[in-house]
Amino acid sequence: MFRSLRINIFIYYFSTIIGFLLLAYYFLNVLHVENLYLFAVIVLCFVILSGIFISKLAVDPLAEYVHDLQNLSKETLHELNLPISTITTTTQLLSKNSDDEKTLKRIGRIDSACMMLKERYNELDYLIRMQTNQNIKEAFFVDKLVEQRVAFVKQIYPQMNFSLFLEEMQIFGDKKGLSKVIDNIIDNGVKYSQSSKNIDIEVQNSSITIKDYGIGMDEVELIRIFDNYYQSNKNMQGFGIGLNLVKRFCERNNIELIFESSKNIGTTVELKFKEQTGK
Repeated sequence: MFRSLRINIFIYYFSTIIGFLLLAYYFLNVLHVENLYLFAVIVLCFVILSGIFISKLAVDPLAEYVHDLQNLSKETLHELNLPISTITTTTQLLSKNSDDEKTLKRIGRIDSACMMLKERYNELDYLIRMQTNQNIKEAFFVDKLVEQRVAFVKQIYPQMNFSLFLEEMQIFGDKKGLSKVIDNIIDNGVKYSQSSKNIDIEVQNSSITIKDYGIGMDEVELIRIFDNYYQSNKNMQGFGIGLNLVKRFCERNNIELIFESSKNIGTTVELKFKEQTGK
């Protein structure tokens, strides 16, 4: 598709240049037009018409492709909802009707995997709504959201101890995007806390504070943490793009992002909401 599109654009562009040269030759050498103002107006109209046609030739196929891809994503998303709901309902029924410890553990693993699948479902729905410029902001309680995210992360990292101090805080904003930001910061805290199993999370004074007691960073590393593909520890899994995404989200949503870190002491991340919040 894109190869033929490039060829068509090149052919049209080449034909437009030839047409422009022939038009100039015809007006100047055949008709002997001496009114340069009239000639400039004709050339301008020719250039505008050519620009309109070449933009349609370039953009319309891509717009149609993106539209079809969005429709396919929406249909796939809709179809995914049914098996996810079926698995969740079935595991709940099996848990109620079973007393065997091994069976309950297996059901728990299925339920955890289903929850992760549902998270991917929610993320895909979030991306589709962002790309189609749908309203993704809503009123929600930040303290409740933090509790939900910690409960989810604890299923992945059951060895971690989370100390929570949560004051009630309600905002109007991008709930799904903030969920991804919280998950990312907590995940980084877990990865870089090999010698400590404790993470403190506070919601108070219109801010979220997440503190780990891991390996920490020096001043040079703090400067580079928002660079794409940068990782302070190359042995850690990941692609080094998470904090860059966190920074972009905070900039788009008027949230001040503050990092404090010391080597072998730990890292504190604060998300300070600049817009008015209410309890």
